[in-house]
Order: sequence, then C-alpha cells, then structure tokens
Amino acid sequence: MERPNIFDIATKELNQDAFITWLLQFADSKYKATDELLNECGKSFVYQLIRKHLPTFDQPIFKVNAGRQWENIDVWAEINDKYLIIIEDKTYTSHHSNQLTRYKTTAEEWCIKNNYEKPICIYLKTGNESQSSLNSIIKEEFSIFNRVDFINLLEQFKATQNNIFLDFLDRLTRIEKSNNAFEDKNIGDWNGDDWQGFFQFLEKEISIVDWNYVNNPNGGFWNAVLNWEYWDIFPAYIQIEQGKLCFKISTDPDELEMPENVTRGDIRNKLHNLIISKAKELGFPHIRRPDRFGNGKYMTVAIVDRENWLGADSSKVDKKAVANLLTEYKDFLKQII
Repeated sequence: MERPNIFDIATKELNQDAFITWLLQFADSKYKATDELLNECGKSFVYQLIRKHLPTFDQPIFKVNAGRQWENIDVWAEINDKYLIIIEDKTYTSHHSNQLTRYKTTAEEWCIKNNYEKPICIYLKTGNESQSSLNSIIKEEFSIFNRVDFINLLEQFKATQNNIFLDFLDRLTRIEKSNNAFEDKNIGDWNGDDWQGFFQFLEKEISIVDWNYVNNPNGGFWNAVLNWEYWDIFPAYIQIEQGKLCFKISTDPDELEMPENVTRGDIRNKLHNLIISKAKELGFPHIRRPDRFGNGKYMTVAIVDRENWLGADSSKVDKKAVANLLTEYKDFLKQII
C-alpha cells in the first residue's frame, strides 16, 4: 500500500545524518534482541565502512557508540573501543575549503589521545558528484561510500518491517532510477538529473576533465569539460553546456599572462578561424560560428548544435555513438592546435 515517505519531506543533510547515526547505533549487540535484521544491517554497514580502509577487517563487532556533530564532523562512531569512524555526509552539496583535512586531523589527534587505531575517514555521498571531485577527496585519504554502495547494503535487509529503513531505501532507489532515466527519455525532455546521469556515463566511457553546475543570472546549466589542451599559452577545450557543444578558449589572468598589444578578441578570432578552416578541411561540417562572440575570460569560439552531436529532441540518445563522436571532436581539437 502506498504511503507518504518521510524522506521526501525531510530532505536536508541533517536528516540523512540522523538516519546514518541511527543505523550505526543499531550495530551494537545490545540491539540484536530489539530488531535482529537492523542489528545485522548495522554491523554490515560498519564492516563496509571499515573495509574501505582495512580490506581484510573481520573482527567481531559488539560495541558501537555513534553520534552527530562532534567538532563539526557530521557523523562519528566508536567501534569496540578501538576504531573511530568519521563520516562527512553529503547529499547534493560538495566539500569545501579544507574541511576534510581539519576533520581528519581532529580525528587523528583524538585517536592518539585515546589509544585508538588510525581513524576511518568516509565521504558518504547520496547525490551525484564528478569523479574528478571524488578523486580530490580520495587524495585527502577519505574513502567514498556512494549511493549505489548504500542501496546494495540496504537491499540485503529490506525484509525488515521498519518504515524508517524502508523509506530511506525507497528514496535512494528512486534517485538512482532517475539518474539513469536519460537513456529512455527523449532528449528534448532531459532535465538536470538526466544530464548528470549522462555525464557520469561519459566520465567512465571516454575520460573527461570534470562536470558540474554553473550558476549564472540566466538560471544556470549543467556543463562538462571534455578535454584541456593548450594553443600556445592559452587553454583550449571543449565544453558541453547542457546542449551546445562549445569549443572554448581561456584568457583568465589567474591562469596566464596576456601578451602585450594583443586583445582577447584577437585571440578569440584567430582560434575561431583556425577551427572553422580545419573543420572544413578534415570533414567536420557541423562545427560553426557561435550566434555571437563574447569577450570575457572564457570565450566560445565555435559550436556544434545539440541535434548534430547528441540527437534530435524527439529521439533517444545512442550513448555509445555519442561517446565515439565526442572522442573524434576531442582528437580534432588536439590535432589542429
């Protein structure tokens, strides 16, 4: 029977923090008699988190003390008076500044003081985030526990009758389904979830630089940077801007020093002419001049309209064919500059 889902109402990260803490607390052996399935799920959760750092960990779990918001750390758990797990929990936001480094240092100092093993640092993400961003988190010695990890864990224990548990699993499952729906929708009906799902496919298939959401006064858009080459001293790259495929150049003063007596317009026009002439020569007829030229730090010098690289609005995407075509465009830009 259909019923309201509490996590469709309580959507903030603090509510997810609460669920994670609740599930970790159930891993303590004293709760086995209360709900054996939730106790087993909680223990399995602890094992999976610890094994992100210690793959062969197999010690029995009998004592778990878990809580929230210690030294700004979202969720923490003490395991068997020996291990400390800290969790940076994210839904749709990303990490910022040096918060992970601070949390790790705090945990390490606490573990030394209390004679614990090295802390288990986890970045738990139920929303989407680019692999480039996640790689930067891994470099800070945080292991990733993602939405699919969580779904796979909870699915094993869905025989429970606990509505909190089932609501959380249901919401995660619907988010994951929405993330993969782009393959079965007409391209003209794509929304932000579809673009994110598509970009996640691309980063696995053809290795792209990064993708994220760009805010601007017109409402913003999802974008993906496919490559990063250099034309003389200027970064030149291809970017998907939620539809258009844009050949771009950077004249950002934070990245380079502009030559004397050369304007941004001069650089833009020169690269535009090169791309257009080489596109005709090498058989890329859909590369064209933008409707208008900009004159900012990052300028579009040529474009391919959406229907000519992704497909018509009324069609469904052939993701493999599109990935191959994007690879050809990447190779084209690298070749001519």
